[in-house]
Amino acid sequence: MGDGGAPLDPEALIRTFARHRVQYVLIGALGARMYGFPRVTADADVTPDRSPANVERLAAALRELEAKIYTETVPEGLAFDCTPAMLARAETWNLTTRAGRLDVAFLPAGTAGYDDLAPRAIHFRVYDVDLAVARLEDIMRSKIAADRPRDRHDVLIIREMLTRRPPEGKT
Repeated sequence: MGDGGAPLDPEALIRTFARHRVQYVLIGALGARMYGFPRVTADADVTPDRSPANVERLAAALRELEAKIYTETVPEGLAFDCTPAMLARAETWNLTTRAGRLDVAFLPAGTAGYDDLAPRAIHFRVYDVDLAVARLEDIMRSKIAADRPRDRHDVLIIREMLTRRPPEGKT
């Protein structure tokens, strides 16, 4: 991709968040890959719980991951005061970390955030960690609302995946 940052290392991200007990839901293309979505992605997208204690744990995990603000003009990242107060200043943070690109979206497009996504999330056992992943329908809902060219293409694929999936409880 030529983004100048470290390649995506989902294991390092997931294990670091688990070590810090960060409550979050994995969203985006990486979340969709848990259901067999075919597109490889260069970043991870997460929606954390906004509670003060969780944002404190998130800030600590991001400091451990050496998070910096990602911009296309400075892909190696800009210095970032990774504190709960700073994290509270924006709905979305595009970051680069030693484990690759990470987008933290407190309020992903088309959703009401963690409290909307977490109760419906599907739990996977990944790297010996319980990983909450947004339902494929919720990932699609967010991609429809974001409406970027890549998202429009992803929605077509996810719709097809959903039509081929057995009904709930029928495997």
